[in-house]
Amino acid sequence: MNSMIFDPIRKKRVVLTPEEEVRQQLIHMLDRKLGYPVNLMVCEYSIIINGLRYRGDLVVLNKALKPLFLAECKAPTVKITRGTFEQILRYNMALNVKYILLTNGETTYFANRDSSTNNYTYLTEIPPYNELSE
Repeated sequence: MNSMIFDPIRKKRVVLTPEEEVRQQLIHMLDRKLGYPVNLMVCEYSIIINGLRYRGDLVVLNKALKPLFLAECKAPTVKITRGTFEQILRYNMALNVKYILLTNGETTYFANRDSSTNNYTYLTEIPPYNELSE
């Protein structure tokens, strides 16, 4: 039998896969340590690219309910590679958020996109919600 964990965003129990465990740890950290409101987070956010449907692992919305940042979670055994970066950048071409986050629970990258140049600046820490949402 598969282990289950309660997801505070979807408000139900979900199968605890390694990737889901990373996502739940991220949700907990964003909520408890950095003040990201759980009610402004969406799991498995639908993204359509060239008519195909994809799902962003976690999207944080701003106070106007527009996507603010996109997170892609991988299992701890999955290395974050160029392909992982290409995946989240492709998703962001459709979503057009200002911030992206990649994590496998052991390594985390957080970047800010400059909307005038479309270049990303990687930050050493994830800022609190109130700094991003202004």
